[in-house]
Amino acid sequence: MLKQKVIIRDISWLSFNSRVLQEAADETVPLRERIKFLGIFSNNLDEFFRVRVATLKRMIEVGQAGNMHLEEAPQSILREIQEKVVQQQKEFDRVWNEILRELKKEKIFLINETQLNRVQKQFITDYFNDEIRSNIVPLMIESIQAFPTLSDKSIYLACKMSAKNNSIPQRYALVSVPARRLSRFVILPSKQNEHTIILLEDVIRFCLPYIFSYFGYDVFSAHIIKVTRDAEIDIDNDIETSVIQKLEKALKNRKKGKPVRFIFDKDIDASLLTYLIKRLGLTGKDNLIPGGRIHNFKDFINFPESVFKQKSTRKKPFLHPVLKNVNRVTDVILQRDVLLTFPYHSFDSLTDLLREAAIDPDVKSIKITFYRLAARSKIINALTNAVRNGKAVTAVLELRARFDEEANLEWKEELEDAGIKVLIGVPDLKVHAKICLIKKIVKGRTVHYGFVGTCNLNEQTARIYGDHCLLTSDRFIMADLNRIFHYLEQPKTRIGILKQCKTLLVSPVSLRKQLIQLIDREIKAAISKKPAAITLKLNSLSDEILINKLYEAARAGVEIDMVVRGIFCMLTENKKFKEPVHAISIIDEYLEHARVMIFYNGGKEKVFISSADWMVRNLDHRIEVTCPIFEKEIQEELKDILRIQLSDNIKARKLDNDLSNQYINPRNTKKIRSQVDIYNYLYRKLATG
Repeated sequence: MLKQKVIIRDISWLSFNSRVLQEAADETVPLRERIKFLGIFSNNLDEFFRVRVATLKRMIEVGQAGNMHLEEAPQSILREIQEKVVQQQKEFDRVWNEILRELKKEKIFLINETQLNRVQKQFITDYFNDEIRSNIVPLMIESIQAFPTLSDKSIYLACKMSAKNNSIPQRYALVSVPARRLSRFVILPSKQNEHTIILLEDVIRFCLPYIFSYFGYDVFSAHIIKVTRDAEIDIDNDIETSVIQKLEKALKNRKKGKPVRFIFDKDIDASLLTYLIKRLGLTGKDNLIPGGRIHNFKDFINFPESVFKQKSTRKKPFLHPVLKNVNRVTDVILQRDVLLTFPYHSFDSLTDLLREAAIDPDVKSIKITFYRLAARSKIINALTNAVRNGKAVTAVLELRARFDEEANLEWKEELEDAGIKVLIGVPDLKVHAKICLIKKIVKGRTVHYGFVGTCNLNEQTARIYGDHCLLTSDRFIMADLNRIFHYLEQPKTRIGILKQCKTLLVSPVSLRKQLIQLIDREIKAAISKKPAAITLKLNSLSDEILINKLYEAARAGVEIDMVVRGIFCMLTENKKFKEPVHAISIIDEYLEHARVMIFYNGGKEKVFISSADWMVRNLDHRIEVTCPIFEKEIQEELKDILRIQLSDNIKARKLDNDLSNQYINPRNTKKIRSQVDIYNYLYRKLATG
């Protein structure tokens, strides 16, 4: 198979984040949501630098051996990243200034320390003394021989102090803004029908004289700086150290990772900036990003909603129609498959299934996998109750879920304290599958039921993530889930058991091979002038082997339709394609997180849901489960949902070779906003069910 060019993964990701920024710029989006999208954009960019840019820098350090999977040299990619990020920062600043103007029209004022009235000055002085002073420790950085390690989750005020009469030399200091312990937003006394907010760092700016006046200084300037560090975890190969000890050690080292980006207020004093760059060991080759007055904009995801007159219009989730007016979810699942589609269907049905298992005297065991859990998990409460009721509960907890490692270490301890058997994953393979297997004895006969999904078992994200979860007792699916859990319980000796799965497609042993066979079947049909089609819904598409297979399919005349939210490395425009490739990305109120695959298969369509994206890591380095959908009614529902998404002409962007992110606008046709239309489509089923 001829290898063809693909879009560089990191550049494609930046294009995805531009789509997030587009939502913030969209004047039809409610103001509070526009602010949240700016926060999401900022948080995404932080993670990108902490992981992807850090990886590219590592590749430069190891030389040519690190360039194997890149279309271009890492130095060239880093230069392109720098250019695009600076452009995006300018657009970010433009959008934020526009939003500030809109906030003023709504009588919502975000002010700084120079705009306070007398009452507000007294208010924040009291607030500083009561709440803030005890949470800050100023660092006189010129007198510290070893420059302090700056946390990449924090912002700092870089301060310059001097005296009006020049009687003492100027000094530099750093003050960490305690935004993780205190709210970033301080609501001030205001006129009636107005809301005035000041940021925590601006309160500290106003109170700098109270912090440093005893040094004799009376002139102060302070500007925000931020360091982003390498966040990839290096687990060493010390075989005498437990996995948990290694992870704890790696998390501590993460906090000391090399700086990969330095962001600063573009108005900062030039001499102070030069001093900081030198002390941080940075050079012009590093990502030095000048920005506006505000950084760590991810905190704006939690911008106070109480100040807005218009409250959220987000519709509440509802019960699946076949679960309406039933006493037990379990009884339904033992009779038929049920597909829950979040956030439209209620996540409570999934929780209820586990609650019922916890108190059912016939249930003997529950086995389940976890990747990211809610802070106050009802799922965990159900499993804890199951243990108290004498059930054997096994939880496979992936400790290496990126940026959730610390939370999952804490969950491990809590689960074990509750009597749950905790498995901590598989060496060299992340467990990303979303599966559950419940065993019960009915009249002396063993019955299995459970679920396979695309979703994290997280009640909080289930409100905003678009996902699917198949509740089923299908004996072929259950047999394979049994095999997967056998492997997870004994990974060192039982890898071969995954190859025995006959129904589920499992990474890393069979999914890639099966996908290639499914695509090849469509290619063969197209060459024979028979109908051939592939429809994909993914988070990311970057695997070059599968992309090249899709190129081959397009050249053969296979109809290809794709909805891909994030990374998309395929070039969709090629004169050699017999059928144009239709690829879109949807960014809207909910995060599109589901993975669905449909292959025409000579009219006997094969429909799958999956936990896996089409990326090397998902196909080759994780335990992932792709599940076929057998019931025709559910197949049709998934196809209908995808048809609605592929028809979106409000929130869909075209995925083209130029990364233009051009909206697919309606032309004398009905306006279709897929997330609204999907809600209505599924709700009608509830009303008529």
